[in-house]
Amino acid sequence: MADQGCIIQNNSIGETVMSKRILGGLGLLLGAGLSAGSALALEPGDPQRGQAAAATCTACHQANGSGMHVPGGESWPRLAGQDAGYIEKQLHDFKSGRRQNASMMPFATMLDDQQIADVAAYYSQMEITPASGGEEASDAVMARGEQLANRGDWDDYIVSCSSCHGPGGTGVGSEFPGVASQHAGYISAQLHAWKDGERSNDPQNLMGAIAKRMSDDDIAAVSAWYARQAPVVEGGE
Repeated sequence: MADQGCIIQNNSIGETVMSKRILGGLGLLLGAGLSAGSALALEPGDPQRGQAAAATCTACHQANGSGMHVPGGESWPRLAGQDAGYIEKQLHDFKSGRRQNASMMPFATMLDDQQIADVAAYYSQMEITPASGGEEASDAVMARGEQLANRGDWDDYIVSCSSCHGPGGTGVGSEFPGVASQHAGYISAQLHAWKDGERSNDPQNLMGAIAKRMSDDDIAAVSAWYARQAPVVEGGE
């Protein structure tokens, strides 16, 4: 009888352990399901909600998303007309610290994932605005800028900008932004950041590799050239 009691007790303990394991497994599955449900709950970006969430962005990027060029100072990029996926990615990169900017990080941190999608949608549907910073560039500087933008310089192993940013610099998808009609000061600042290793949130560090081969004069030239280009609108002239 004692042996039978031990068997019954051991069976009870085994059943209890098994039950705990099953419950633990169900808990993990339930948690994973809830996480997946939260991810699926993210709605497509809504421009109207984005306008409200972007209220604090206007101080630097302006109400029309045009940004601003500050000669000799920090220039703020044009967001109007940029690809929504690109804007969304940059905000996530600022928020995670993958892209560093002391001004942008606190604002990006204030936004949740849905607000980021909404803000990106809001700016993407705006009309592209003119840029500043290339007005005083000489013909020689503009010629060099055009060469680098459209054909590159194979003597210095510099690939053309259009290879990634597309013909006319209008941008390609969420990885390569439109650079035509972007402020010269902002383009220059980003190229120097890649050249100096201060920015690296692009695919395969393509920009870092190219920027390191560019002289300061090259950076100034291509920045001025793109600032003076009006993006080609499909179906337009």
